[in-house]
Amino acid sequence: MGQFAVIGLGRFGSSASLELIRLGHAVLGVDHNAKNVTQYADELTQAVIVDATDKHALEELALENYDVVLVAIGSDIETSLVCVVHLKSLGVKTIWVKASTTAHHLILNKLGVARIIHPEEEMGLRVAQALSYPMVNDYISLGNGEFVVEIHVSQTLQGAPLSRFIDGPRSPVHALVIRRKSELFVHPDRDFELAANDVLVLLGQLEALKTIAPKLV
Repeated sequence: MGQFAVIGLGRFGSSASLELIRLGHAVLGVDHNAKNVTQYADELTQAVIVDATDKHALEELALENYDVVLVAIGSDIETSLVCVVHLKSLGVKTIWVKASTTAHHLILNKLGVARIIHPEEEMGLRVAQALSYPMVNDYISLGNGEFVVEIHVSQTLQGAPLSRFIDGPRSPVHALVIRRKSELFVHPDRDFELAANDVLVLLGQLEALKTIAPKLV
């Protein structure tokens, strides 16, 4: 179980907090607005009213002991940046921050936070991918153009061997796992025959995955 702190319990911060709780983690929710804290107090591990620009108040939370601190403050860029500066000075090692603008992103990058999040942009990318490649259930970017994608196998691919999509050991696309109901097939070979409703997890460069996408319909 991870230990997470979320500073800012608006729409984005509260959604992230509740999902972390659902996944079995402990979450400390922090907000200056008593109404927000009261709303989520019974659902989070702990929820406290704290001004994110008050270094001494943040220090009392011992945030350096958490796995990740997510700064989810909305449109108040100044408050977000001051909060990040305080967290860095308090020794918090892993800080994720929601960025609102390009300038906000640039400053956060200079501050050296672990990850900068653009919720609207990232959701827009996911929607666009879903529209372009409806067979893709989900995907994760690993950086350097590498992606892990989860694909739902359609009825038309019933009985098709993996070799139809993967050329061999030197193929730029690799099959990691196939889930068939409650069974998992790890690193299946090229002769493995797909069944309708299988979930296929592939790893590869984006361009290579785009090339085989038409074959997966």
